[in-house]
Amino acid sequence: MNALPEQVTIVEVGPRDGLQNETRIISCDKKVALIDALALAGVTYIEAGSFVNPRWVPQMADSAQVIENIKRYSPVTYSALTPNMHGFERALAAGVNEVAVFAAASEEFSQKNINCSIDESLQRFEPLMSAAAAEKIPVRGYVSCVLGCPYEGSIAIDRVVSVCHRLLAMGCREISLGDTIGTGTPGKVQQLLTALTQNIPIEKLAVHFHDTYGQALANIFAALQMGISTIDSAVAGLGGCPYARGASGNVATEDVVYMLNGLGISTGIDLLKLVDAGRTICTELAREPASKVSLALS
Repeated sequence: MNALPEQVTIVEVGPRDGLQNETRIISCDKKVALIDALALAGVTYIEAGSFVNPRWVPQMADSAQVIENIKRYSPVTYSALTPNMHGFERALAAGVNEVAVFAAASEEFSQKNINCSIDESLQRFEPLMSAAAAEKIPVRGYVSCVLGCPYEGSIAIDRVVSVCHRLLAMGCREISLGDTIGTGTPGKVQQLLTALTQNIPIEKLAVHFHDTYGQALANIFAALQMGISTIDSAVAGLGGCPYARGASGNVATEDVVYMLNGLGISTGIDLLKLVDAGRTICTELAREPASKVSLALS
């Protein structure tokens, strides 16, 4: 177990992973305003959109327009999810700094989510990875269902390790470990990270927890104890868990930053500005923030 990191990078996934699970469609200008507000609050990595087929994710249909209209603040990285070459080309034309690809540690989840096996999904990324390398665009990898699957239940750790190794070998600069249904607990988090770090530097790993069972902050603290220093989260807890009706989804960035502040860990994020950004987008969504910190400060 390592000492807690002095600094943590927050990967803000609200504008993409958060909004894509919201049923109310948000206009392009409101998405742009959210991303700009997050940058002004001190967030240095923002997942700004997704270049998937808009028939499957209507909320992300305007991602190119959103990315083309945001103000560019240095040193903010603006990324987008790109499942294939067509998506990569569109994201590149829109002006992203980085792209992300996604795989699963569960065969059944992979089949139901993207209609192909894990092996097939990774093979699809090969031309994208080559193109990204040629363009000097970094690629981040997501692995879903690392601590449980809505269809298969428990997932063997060696399957997670295998997918992570393959993504890194393809050229991903970092792997985000996704607890897709939020069933993970601190002990399981540390078991997984112990296995992964036998051959993978901890600096290559990030965590992405959902708060479905109220375990996200505890899981993040367990990951911090293992040396993790990159955490995915969504402002206002945007998004839901599509596999657990009525359950919360992404852990709220406000709650993560509040905890990190209390631990003396720097993020460079202004909590009050972050809270304002979350409240503003929640007004557009006609709902309260899922962040306990935001509600307490109100």
